[in-house]
Amino acid sequence: MSLPARQEVFSLEDLRLLAALAETGSLAAAARQVRVNHASAWRRLGALEGRLGVRLFDRRRTGYAATPAGEEAIAVARHMLAELDALERRLAGRDIRPSGIVRLTTTDTLLALVLPVVAGLRATHPGLVVELVTDNGFFTLTRRDADIALRPASAAPEGLVARRLGTVATAVYASARYRETRAGDPLALDWLGPDDSLSHLGSARWIADEVAPERIVHRASSLLALAAAARAGIGLAPLPCVIADPDPGLVRVMPPLAEMATSLWLLTHPDLRSTARVRVVLDALAEQLKAQRGLLAGQELRGL
Repeated sequence: MSLPARQEVFSLEDLRLLAALAETGSLAAAARQVRVNHASAWRRLGALEGRLGVRLFDRRRTGYAATPAGEEAIAVARHMLAELDALERRLAGRDIRPSGIVRLTTTDTLLALVLPVVAGLRATHPGLVVELVTDNGFFTLTRRDADIALRPASAAPEGLVARRLGTVATAVYASARYRETRAGDPLALDWLGPDDSLSHLGSARWIADEVAPERIVHRASSLLALAAAARAGIGLAPLPCVIADPDPGLVRVMPPLAEMATSLWLLTHPDLRSTARVRVVLDALAEQLKAQRGLLAGQELRGL
């Protein structure tokens, strides 16, 4: 007499939904995170609670709140997902072929330096596909949001393999016409500043300390947007020299300031550092950025 097949209680998709719902507190947001529609997520959660015979979340006006049973299930789900992520990284680290997908995250200000690397890799390693994610915040490499990060930061995050590539300098710029028609103390002119999403930048802290609030006439969540606003003649903007010096529509008003400078880091997870496809991209980026250290440090001003 054969025993009945054991019914699966938790699937990998269930674990991911539990973790996402605990993180977001919203079924709609959790569904987007695990890439299913709202109705599918609702049915999956209901089916899971039905199989377990216990409610995992209380449905409130403010969102989904875990019950005591839910908190236990969430803890196990997070642990198992972390173990699976770690296994995936270890197995990926044994890949000796320079082919496949490499996810690279960087800021929009560094795209002009990164894209030539991507183009070069297409010619030398046609089996590589570089997925480029531009975001001004740090991705969590330990959760495989990306394989490599190229980031300006005062210090490298703990737990990652980090290579310092040099200094990213920032100076103050304006359009040539704005500067010609407005003489005098730069601090008495109109200023363009980063918004709160970029408050971690040295330039944001410098403006907060040195520029009167009434002189700040425009803010933006992107340094490329601030460069465009300065080019349009709205005011002065602190900008990385790497994007502003090559721009014929901008001139320096103040030299690079030490308070605004930061380091440039090339980052990956320890489990991926020896993976062939990741190693190829890391080395190509390091070579390109090494050749551009003068531009990054603000030492290649036009006309010098």
